[in-house]
Amino acid sequence: MKEIVLSGIRPTGNLHLGNYFGAVKNFVKMQENTNAHFFIADYHSLTTHPTPADLHNNVRQVLAEYLACGLDPEKATIYIQSDLPETAELYLLLNMNAYLGELERTTSFKDKARQQPQNVNAGLLTYPVLMAADILIHRAQKVPVGKDQEQNLEMARKFAKRFNRMYKVDYFKEPIPYNFNEELIKIPGLDGSGKMGKSEGNGIYLIDDEKTIRKKVMKAKTDAGPTVANSEMPQEIINLFTIAEIVSSADTVSFFKEKYNDCSIRYGDFKKQLAEDIIAFNTPIREKIQAIYSDEAYLKKVAQMGAEKARINAAKTLKEVREIIGFKSF
Repeated sequence: MKEIVLSGIRPTGNLHLGNYFGAVKNFVKMQENTNAHFFIADYHSLTTHPTPADLHNNVRQVLAEYLACGLDPEKATIYIQSDLPETAELYLLLNMNAYLGELERTTSFKDKARQQPQNVNAGLLTYPVLMAADILIHRAQKVPVGKDQEQNLEMARKFAKRFNRMYKVDYFKEPIPYNFNEELIKIPGLDGSGKMGKSEGNGIYLIDDEKTIRKKVMKAKTDAGPTVANSEMPQEIINLFTIAEIVSSADTVSFFKEKYNDCSIRYGDFKKQLAEDIIAFNTPIREKIQAIYSDEAYLKKVAQMGAEKARINAAKTLKEVREIIGFKSF
């Protein structure tokens, strides 16, 4: 039987090229050789956005984007977190065995508490417990996590061990990080800094139209240009060539590198070509996102099918957990 691998997706913003070439392409591969579970974490999103303007359409947009990028509801279990009430009940039960001190010490809680001092809510404090419930409800063996979530996965392992110890059972296995077995492609931002990100405002989104892409790329940070042949590129120029190597032809990249090396490069020409190459790559995905987003019947079918598949494992787990703790029906 294929091992269960679980990944959560937060409905807080559109996918950008960095997401696509980083995690999403690997998610598509993951569904081919594992029992892949993907859920849209709408409960989790409330810890930082407790009064979303339109939570349903945020979820709908994210679902449409991931489907357009290649997640297949026939191959993977794709569901919405709030459609699985078993998760919320397991979260409640695990909270009874989670302690204030250990939750207050988690890095994610301390960081978020500093970022939003007017909204240090209980959900923010118990975020690791809900994450543990998401994982343990399916008894998932592996979880793809970024650096910022490693500690929370370790907490899930701790809660699994603690449950087993308290109730003298060997029920929950400890989940471990999922390794994609390859180096993730890191797409830099257009501002000359590090990676492309939502909060930095330096990204090209899959839903961006042609005009938006051209405007963003033409505003990308550059320097005054090389004055010495074969000189070392500054980071902002390396960033643009990194993106070009992914979306442009090898001949195009070679042409502009030669222009850079002989000091004849015109950044305006380079950025115009880069924008057109991004548009050529992005347009089919954007059109697919729009088509799926407008097909309400299909999205409803995917969500319902995912919830039904997810509840098979979840209902069994919760029933057994209740029995282990001692809940019995009269």
